[in-house]
Amino acid sequence: MTALATGSALAVNDLKGGPGVNQINLHEPVTRIAADQMWLHNFMLVICLAIFVAVFGVMFYSIFKHRKSKGAVSANFHESVAVEIAWTVVPLLIVIGMALPATKVVVAMKDTTNADVTIKATGYQWKWGYDYLKGEGEGIGFLATLDTEQREQSNSGKPTPVDNYLLKVDNPLVVPVDKKIRIITTANDVIHAWMVPAFGVKQDAIPGFVRDTWFKAEKIGDYYGQCAELCGKEHAYMPIHVKVVSAEDYTKWVDGEKKKLAAKADDPSKVWELAALVARGEKVYAANCAACHKADGTGAGPIKALDKSAIVLDADKGKQINILLNGVMDKGMPAWKQLSDTDIAAVISYTKNAWSNKTEQIVQPAEIVAARK
Repeated sequence: MTALATGSALAVNDLKGGPGVNQINLHEPVTRIAADQMWLHNFMLVICLAIFVAVFGVMFYSIFKHRKSKGAVSANFHESVAVEIAWTVVPLLIVIGMALPATKVVVAMKDTTNADVTIKATGYQWKWGYDYLKGEGEGIGFLATLDTEQREQSNSGKPTPVDNYLLKVDNPLVVPVDKKIRIITTANDVIHAWMVPAFGVKQDAIPGFVRDTWFKAEKIGDYYGQCAELCGKEHAYMPIHVKVVSAEDYTKWVDGEKKKLAAKADDPSKVWELAALVARGEKVYAANCAACHKADGTGAGPIKALDKSAIVLDADKGKQINILLNGVMDKGMPAWKQLSDTDIAAVISYTKNAWSNKTEQIVQPAEIVAARK
C-alpha cells in the first residue's frame, strides 16, 4: 500500500501557479500584496517563536533551578512596581510592533481605487461568471466551468493523474500583467469565495451584496484557486484559473473575444427551426446543466430528473421558462438569467425533445424576452 501511494504521488508534480506536492508553505507570491502577506506571516512566526522560547525557557529554568531536591525555599514578597510596569509595557510594545505592519498590509489589500481593469466575478452553483465592467475588455462576459473530462473522471472514481486535476476550466479569466485588476464579487445563490493564493486574494461572494478586492500580477503565467466557502455538494468542482498575459497578448485576446461576441450576437426576434435550436441547446446543456442533471437527464439524489419530468413535458412552456429565469432556491436550482435569450430557449427546447421527451415543442427566444419583462 505504501509503494502504491508513493507511486501515485510521484505521478503528479507541483503545479506552477497552483498547489504543490506535500506543500507546507504559502504559495509563491506573484503580487506585492501576496509577498507582503508572506513576509508578515514569517515575521509573526518569528515573534511567536521568540515569545515561546522566552516564556517556556524562564519557566523550565525556574522549575529546574528552584526544585525542592536542591533545597530551594520560596521567597516571601508581595509586589514589584518595576515588574508590573515591565509586563504591561513589553506586551504593549510587542502588540504595536505586530499591529503596525499588519495594518499597513490590510489597508493596502482594501485599496481598490485607480484600477486599470474592473471585473465582476459572480459565484453560481457551481461555476464562476466573469463580466469585464471597465477598462480594456469592457463588455466581455463568459462562464468558467470545470473541464467536463475531469469531472467525468472524478465521477468514475478513476482520475488520470495530472497536475491540474479539478483545476482546469473551459474559459480561464484573462488579465494583463503589471495592471491593477479590481475584482467585484457577488453570488447568484449561496455564499461563495473567490480565492487565488498566489495573488494573496480571498474575497467572499455573497448573494445580494457586493464586495471587492484587487491584485496586480507581476509575472506572466497561469494561476489557480478554488471557491473557499462550503457552497454545496459540488463545492470541490468550482475552480478558478487566471491567465496572466502580456499587454500585447491581452489586447489580442480582447479583440478575439469581441469578435466572438459579435458572431454570437443573436437577434431575439429570429424564429428558429426545431432541429437547429435543439442542436444549440445540447451544447448549452452540456456546458451548464449536465454536471447536476447528468448527460442522460436522470438527475442524482435531490437533483430532479429532466427525462420524463412533468414540468418539462407540460404544454405550458412558461413553467420551465420561469424556473430557468428565477430558479427554485429551496430545491437547489439556481437562476440562469445570465444566459442569453437564445441559449435559454435552446436548452429548454433541447430538454423537451431529448431522451424520451419527444414533445416536438419549441421555445423561441422572443418568448424568453417576454418572460424577462
